[in-house]
Amino acid sequence: MDAIVVANLSKSFGAEPARRNALKGVSLRLAAGSMTALIGPDGAGKTTMLRTLAGILTPGAGEVSVLGHHLPEQALAVQRRIGYMPQRFGLYEDLSVEENLTLFADLHGIARSEREGCFSELLTMTALGPFRKRLAGKLSGGMKQKLGLACTLIHPPDLLLLDEASVGVDPISRREIWGIIHRQVVEHGITILLSTAYMDEAERCDSVIVLHEGEILAQGHPGRLSSPLEGRSFLFELPENLSTSPRTVQSTIAGLPGVIDTVIQANGLRIVMEEPAPPALPADLVGRGTLKASPPRLEDAFVSLLFGRVKRHGISVPAETAASDGTVVIEVHDLYRHFGDFTAVKGVSFSVRRGEIFGLLGANGAGKSTTFRMLCGLLPSSSGTLRVAGLDLRRAPSAARARIGYVSQRFSLYEALSVKQNMEFFASAYGLQNRRKKSRLAWALEEFELSAYAGANAGDLPLGYKQRLALACALMHEPGIVFLDEPTSGVDPLARREFWTRLNALACQGTTCLVTTHFMEEAEYCDRLVLMSLGEVLAQGTPSEIKAAARRPGEPPPGMEDAFISIIEEHERSSRRAS
Repeated sequence: MDAIVVANLSKSFGAEPARRNALKGVSLRLAAGSMTALIGPDGAGKTTMLRTLAGILTPGAGEVSVLGHHLPEQALAVQRRIGYMPQRFGLYEDLSVEENLTLFADLHGIARSEREGCFSELLTMTALGPFRKRLAGKLSGGMKQKLGLACTLIHPPDLLLLDEASVGVDPISRREIWGIIHRQVVEHGITILLSTAYMDEAERCDSVIVLHEGEILAQGHPGRLSSPLEGRSFLFELPENLSTSPRTVQSTIAGLPGVIDTVIQANGLRIVMEEPAPPALPADLVGRGTLKASPPRLEDAFVSLLFGRVKRHGISVPAETAASDGTVVIEVHDLYRHFGDFTAVKGVSFSVRRGEIFGLLGANGAGKSTTFRMLCGLLPSSSGTLRVAGLDLRRAPSAARARIGYVSQRFSLYEALSVKQNMEFFASAYGLQNRRKKSRLAWALEEFELSAYAGANAGDLPLGYKQRLALACALMHEPGIVFLDEPTSGVDPLARREFWTRLNALACQGTTCLVTTHFMEEAEYCDRLVLMSLGEVLAQGTPSEIKAAARRPGEPPPGMEDAFISIIEEHERSSRRAS
């Protein structure tokens, strides 16, 4: 039995000549009780598909049947039987966890006699029981996502539609959310269709649908989609004592003939080729590592499918790192931040050198965002030393802010202004005038390939282009230090690759980049890392050193995500034992 049947579905937005075709003749069938992932670049049509199946959008053409009900005629019948969680779930932040659940129970007509048992089960499943009375606005990002999922499940749906349910959450919360999702299929037989930017999540599904520009490029079991990549995926393992940065080796291999993808993975590089043959390494890399075949994965197939369809943006990366002279440009010592009786940051210390990419990692609620805001001069510290670009942030925060660039976690530019107007505003705010202002505007439009969007409102841009605009505005005044707070959250793998290529280029030119991220594979791109939990630094060092600290005797080296989870969970267990 099919839970969803779609035939020749099309959906457009806007009027000519600016009309945009979000879906173009899409056809698919999803079996009842299955779990299917929607993947694709930004603007591929994933959210439009989910909103149409939820009965929120009206199909432009074609036929749509959900749980045996035809849309749009029977939209209300569909909505009574489904759960839909959009990207930004509408929690009421001034209400407590329990009050949010009560509100959604009211909306779905859950009998009062049934509520306590339902609430208890959902709170236990999401580990939110101890936070029942806490305001939703005071929850961490991962806890908010879990509460949103609990509200979606307040009435047992036959179909669950999830739009980026794990976006912006740490690996521990992501694992918990996936435990909840998997339980719905195994224990309750619920059909699930979800969109995700994480390829490892898509690999856990029964089926995957790859969307691009409103069309289906491929669909089927993850293994079937990746099997054509047999013989085309390789690992180039690098020794730990290699003097050259893995990022430099990556930029060299990325330019070799036949290479369609290369990413840093563990202690080496993952390489995907156009044809089933290994790359012809240049002479200076022969003997500096071990090249071996690797089983293909879904992400390899994703990149391969889109190779040639998505424009590859030319970003020049210098051959060698410049200005990596060991000069400390960020110094943090014994940093504290109190909010009333609560201490969010406890004695944090670290330093960052010029030209480094430095990662600040931690679970949601670990204190990294508070630390980040203090480093940017957006929040005063309670005590401790905090120096950025040679200036004491406790004495000269405004002067320090003038020397840095900042990209916030949430898109914070002016959505009602055009791309060019945003650039002009930030150029003026940073004191750029006349010829230099004009020169930097021209540079930003060309470097980030935004000329075609110069007159478009920033709010109408695809997420990947919003990310480019935010970085362009942050670099308008050529700062020596750039702070980036989860800059790739919700962005597809291709846009993430482009973004990190840009960061690599900046670091090679001597710009210091301090980054927070929940993508553990991105942590591999950092020169050094700090790992925080419950306001404290648990570990710091290179990615290899962090993973070595989590290694257990007799077991293989853990990946970065396993190391992250292991170190944080052990610290939290120790903290509970001590209390």
